[in-house]
Amino acid sequence: MAAYKLNHAARDDIKRIYLRGVTDFGEVRSDSYYAALFDRFDTIAEKPYMYPAVDHIRDGYRRSVCGVDSIYYRILDGDVEIMRVLGRQDLLELGKPIS
Repeated sequence: MAAYKLNHAARDDIKRIYLRGVTDFGEVRSDSYYAALFDRFDTIAEKPYMYPAVDHIRDGYRRSVCGVDSIYYRILDGDVEIMRVLGRQDLLELGKPIS
């Protein structure tokens, strides 16, 4: 199985998504969505070029949409680094480009 790395911002995003999910939809649905995100991370690690580049957002980034969130990642020396996991509402709240 291929590996991936979650950077600090992505870890924070996942925690926020999980807690918001528990509050809005309940623990069972939040757990299911959380698992789906990690399944997608595995898929990205296995086939990192499967998803489109989004150089118009940030050079070297690619994006995979999972549910209502976009997973932004980059490939460096063959390794996958998950940079952010954001939904449209997150971008509006941040009021700035992803980093």
